[in-house]
Amino acid sequence: MELQYPDIIKMICKKTISQNRDNISRTVSYASFFKRNPEIRWAMLASLVSRNAGYSMCDLKGEWLPRFLSRDTRKHLFYTYERANWLIFQDAFPQLLLYEYSKEKGVPLFDLLDCFYVSSFMKEEWHRFWIEKDLKRLCTSLIINEQHVIEKPLIRHPFYRMRVFKKIPFLLQDYMHFSTVLFPVLSGDVYGISVHGFKSVKKRIETGKMLYSLLFESRWSKEIIRFSDAVTHTGSRHDFERFVYPKKIRETPMLRMVYPIVNHHRKTMKDWYRNGMNLEVFYKPSKNIEKPYLTDWYKQKQRQIKMGILLKEWIQNL
Repeated sequence: MELQYPDIIKMICKKTISQNRDNISRTVSYASFFKRNPEIRWAMLASLVSRNAGYSMCDLKGEWLPRFLSRDTRKHLFYTYERANWLIFQDAFPQLLLYEYSKEKGVPLFDLLDCFYVSSFMKEEWHRFWIEKDLKRLCTSLIINEQHVIEKPLIRHPFYRMRVFKKIPFLLQDYMHFSTVLFPVLSGDVYGISVHGFKSVKKRIETGKMLYSLLFESRWSKEIIRFSDAVTHTGSRHDFERFVYPKKIRETPMLRMVYPIVNHHRKTMKDWYRNGMNLEVFYKPSKNIEKPYLTDWYKQKQRQIKMGILLKEWIQNL
């Protein structure tokens, strides 16, 4: 089958490389794909999570975090966000494009996923989706896949484990729930969940499932997607903070103004999926999000961060 479709393989490789340049291109590509294929809900979820990665990257070059974190720590945190963003896109975007080509030709082409080193797990799930059209199951499968894709090359990688995940700033952020995935809306409100236990693949998958519920099964779904359609992603937190605080001055830069394109390399990856792995547990309903409304919480956390930094500087200057 591989030899029958060389042009499709070549085109997918070309498009993936082109759109995997940086956080901006990835975020936009996911959202554009969702507009063309709204049944693939993971693409919209991925775009919104990618927006949040952009906010975190730009914070590291903003008004406040450089006053608290060392240059090396900020560099390592940036590469962590960027590497995760790149790895997931490199694996997922060929899947999305191959589905689109399958729709166009009216036949499932998912055996070609082998050409892009996609897991046998996702190959089976795409074939299943083609027949059953279970939108939620496919999105859950893509969440399970993406979190396993980053597990070995990022979460368990000795460099990131020692330089990032065992460092005090990351542990403090994880413990204090300063790290959140935010879904802003045009009214100035913010919805989302606080991310805790990032090093656990199980917790990351559960987080993804909860975000799916908020994005597609809550009364705020249309508002969240409307924001994405209306507001151009620049990477800066100011993209949504100008709605939360109408008179606020920009405190974080636009991503392409401060970060160069990063050249990534990926070794030929072994399939993370093994026959006999019990993944059905991840298809159980996710926990209810107790308080998805985060506007007041977000404002309080931003004040806490700034007060903590100012206190640190005051103590240093005594």
